[in-house]
Amino acid sequence: MFDGAIERQQLLTYLNQLLQNRHIRDYCPNGLQVEGRDRIRHIVTGVTANQALIDEAIALGADTLLVHHGYFWKGENACITGIKRERLKALLAHDINLLAYHLPLDIHPELGNNTQLADILELTITGPIDPLDTATPGLIGHLPKPMTASEFSQWIGECLDRTPLHIGEDEDIIETVAWCTGGAEGYLQLAIDAGVDAYITGEINEPAVHLARETGTHFYSAGHHATERYGVLALGQQLEAELGIKVTFIDIDNPV
Repeated sequence: MFDGAIERQQLLTYLNQLLQNRHIRDYCPNGLQVEGRDRIRHIVTGVTANQALIDEAIALGADTLLVHHGYFWKGENACITGIKRERLKALLAHDINLLAYHLPLDIHPELGNNTQLADILELTITGPIDPLDTATPGLIGHLPKPMTASEFSQWIGECLDRTPLHIGEDEDIIETVAWCTGGAEGYLQLAIDAGVDAYITGEINEPAVHLARETGTHFYSAGHHATERYGVLALGQQLEAELGIKVTFIDIDNPV
């Protein structure tokens, strides 16, 4: 236990060992993205490092922001202009560290978004969504009890506080399910190959509607943000319990 404060490098070492980010290929840098104060006493966690979350961290006097969606994504414009400039300016002006963990926080077997979503929906995990590549985020399993597709939609809405978009016949019975949080509509074929009744992810696109209809696989688009709140929340709770640092989770609503 710590006395309510920790050196930044100690925190990074702990997180990097816990999340094994150096062994995971990703679309962005994981770990420290913006350097702030050396000594950390108060961490604010959230899904995305948007301006509203930064402003909340500043108002609380936090010295570190820990998120799932940070900055510097592969293929984006590298110039520090516009919104990116304003966000970085605010972080630097207030000496706030920005830590971000993307895929490492999706696939962690205990704290990861997919495992945490299973806990929220009371799903039993039986394996990975892609048995040929266990590094692929996503899991398969079954419901706590069989439900009609309409009942399952209602259950998802109650658990996530967001009504999902459902593709499929309402009276069909759902027992087995695959899921991958965030924008993983492209993994629908993996769910089909697994032979499950339904697939849950955060977003949906036009081709996925037809693929779901034509294969009879139910598709639930439950919200990118809504499905990815729980990994960073669980991570923050572990940091507070294990390291004795103050951690505040702030949920900036996003309907997508």
